This record gives sequence, structure tokens and C-alpha cells, in this order.
Amino acid sequence: MKPEFKYIYGPVPSWRLGSSLGIDLLSQEDKICNFDCVYCQLGPNKKHTVERKVYLPVEKIIKELGELPDTNIDYITFSGRGEPTLAANLGEGIKAVKLIRKEPIAVITNASLIGSDEVIKELILADFVIAKLDACSQELLQEINRPVCGIEFGGIVEGLKAFKEKYQGKLALQMMFISNNKNYLSKFIYLANYIKPDEVQINTPLRPCGIKALTREEIVKIKDGFISACMGVNVVSVYDERPLKDVISLSDENTLKRRGKVK
Repeated sequence: MKPEFKYIYGPVPSWRLGSSLGIDLLSQEDKICNFDCVYCQLGPNKKHTVERKVYLPVEKIIKELGELPDTNIDYITFSGRGEPTLAANLGEGIKAVKLIRKEPIAVITNASLIGSDEVIKELILADFVIAKLDACSQELLQEINRPVCGIEFGGIVEGLKAFKEKYQGKLALQMMFISNNKNYLSKFIYLANYIKPDEVQINTPLRPCGIKALTREEIVKIKDGFISACMGVNVVSVYDERPLKDVISLSDENTLKRRGKVK
């Protein structure tokens, strides 16, 4: 009998991670996040919270991973329906997965809590951290990411810088460019040079979400700006010509839809 997976999903083809098997430590019907980004493919946020707590026991993740058949996976990625650092057992989950799987661990985060000492200790356990940075001011943070009250742009930037200084793995800044922020390239370049990530990922919302994506030409111009001004930093974009891996997902369509992986 084919196992049914509720808390792990994929693998899915990723332009950043190759073949990525997702882990959702939030695993609720509704999105759980402290942002309500205008471009989010999961729709409006009904659970706008900054509270860190255990939403799902790690044992349930480990049980499903134990039922996983042999399949090609490049990364095991903590992501899912919301902000993964809201799961208070994120560090426990990373440690547990590393005990039974050989693949590197990635975490995709909106960086809102990355200034917390506890969150830093947990994210340091991952091999690859992809951190969102869509704004270059508090005003743009409110306009694009619509955070829960108390999350400040300056705190995110300083948290990212402090994390990078302690982190031995690979840090990428993912920047989602839309019409609201596309004209602030010089400020984003300044932030990248201040934080000093290993990689900058230039994104635009290609999945249906009600926000118009920037054109290939606009993204290429933004990417070229980073390449010329950020020495020693790898720069990639969602429009780069690269073959996506042919990945056979083990999840049913509803599971992938709940996590925004299919239309």
C-alpha cells in the first residue's frame, strides 16, 4: 500500500534547490505566518501571529520520513504553510532529520525572527538558509510583507548581519521584486553588501497570486546590477536558463496545492 504523506511533501523541482523534499512543521489547514505578503500564493493570512510554539511533534515527521521510498533528493527543506521559525521545535526537527537522512538541510525563512538568539541557534544547524528580504525600508516592509505588529525592518537587517557573522553554512538573500520595490535597486545592493550573503536570489511572483510579475528584461537588469556591485556574491534569478530537474512527487495533488506547489 502506498504511504500517504501529510507533513512532508514533494519532492518538487526547485530553481534554487534542485529536487527538494519539503517538511512542514506547521502543518495546519490555514497558513501560520507573521507576514501577510501581497504576493503569497497561499492567499490571505488568517493566523497572523508572532508566537513560537510546537504545532507538530517532530516524531510525526520522522515517521513519514521512515516510510519514504528511494527517490532522488538534493535538499530536505523546512518550509510549508507559513514561517518555519514559528515552530519552536525547528532545531529539534533539523537535528532529528540529520540523524536519519544524508541530504543537506535547507530552511526558507522570511527572516523576521532571525535576530532572536534562540532562532539563530536553530538556523545554524541547517546547511543552507534562504532568507527573504523584499524591502529596503520600514514603509516597503509594511506595503509588501505586511508584518504583524512589532516586526521592524531595522531588526531584520541587523538580525541577518548578526546571523551571517556566526553561520558556517550557506546564506542566500531571496528578494522578490515587484512594481512596488523595483526602483530601489541601489538600496538593495547596499543591503546585500552590508549583510554579505553567499548568494542573492532575484525572484518575481510567477505563480498565480494577483500580483504581476516583472518581465525577464526587468529581472535581468536587476541581476546585472547586483553582479556588477556585489563582488564575490553568487547572483541567480528565477528567469535564468537552467533545466529544472524531472522530479516525480510522492505527494498527492491536494497536499501540493495546500503548500502552493501546484496551481
